[in-house]
Amino acid sequence: MSAENVVIIPHYNDVVRLSRCLSALTTADTRGVDILVVDNGSTDSLEDVKASFPQVRFVSESNKGAALARNRGVRDSRADGLFFLDADCVPAPDWLAAAMRARGRADIVGGAIDVFDETPPPRSGAEAFETVFAFNYKDYIEKKGFSVTANLVTTRSVFDAVGPFVDGLSEDAEWCLRARAKGFGLVLDEALRVAHPTRSDWPALERKWRRIAREMYALHRAAPDGGGRLKWALRAVAMAASAPVHVPKLVLSPKLGGMGERLRGAATLIRLRLLRSAWMLRQALGGSI
Repeated sequence: MSAENVVIIPHYNDVVRLSRCLSALTTADTRGVDILVVDNGSTDSLEDVKASFPQVRFVSESNKGAALARNRGVRDSRADGLFFLDADCVPAPDWLAAAMRARGRADIVGGAIDVFDETPPPRSGAEAFETVFAFNYKDYIEKKGFSVTANLVTTRSVFDAVGPFVDGLSEDAEWCLRARAKGFGLVLDEALRVAHPTRSDWPALERKWRRIAREMYALHRAAPDGGGRLKWALRAVAMAASAPVHVPKLVLSPKLGGMGERLRGAATLIRLRLLRSAWMLRQALGGSI
């Protein structure tokens, strides 16, 4: 009998976190669930992970990009329930059961994403920033109309109607917005929870936001209203201006401990907003980042 649900996990050279993800996932009863890791051309060996998790199926997608890996996972499975999870996430002990319940709630269900540090305290500026600002999932789902694919549940019939993820864009936002334009509903399910590590230092945070800046600009340019460069330049100016507005939220956050964390986080916030503004202005002028 084929599985009714499949968990699709894209992976690239992150064996330690993948093992942690699978350890958390397989503590639950996985009978009738196809757990599918789609490796995206890793150079690190997966043999130890495969030996440790014989119930997990591994396939390869040589074309680089998490969107293409997720699409491959859909093609290489037959289950009706599609549960998307990221390799660096730690699903809650009841995540699978919550995903099965969520599958019937709406066409698309986005879950909650908590953050945690992988290094001992005190937090770096990057960790403090992400502790306060990373994965504002309620705002994403309830105000912006999309859920990140690190914790998303849908069905094959919805996916087939919407079409595959598009590489090179913010694929989760683009896919959810495309689905909603076709009349499919999106809801938040707080019971569907995963935890994601904060970026531990500035280089990791910069890599993340450089990638997001490229993807968001591509999504802006592909928008039906033909988002122009002038509009993007104005958004760049607003990005820089937003830094001092958001500093109090970080400095006063109960999630942080000690003035050192708060000051490092505030400095990171200002630095990142100014850098993102500079990137956006360069994009608006036709340059690349």
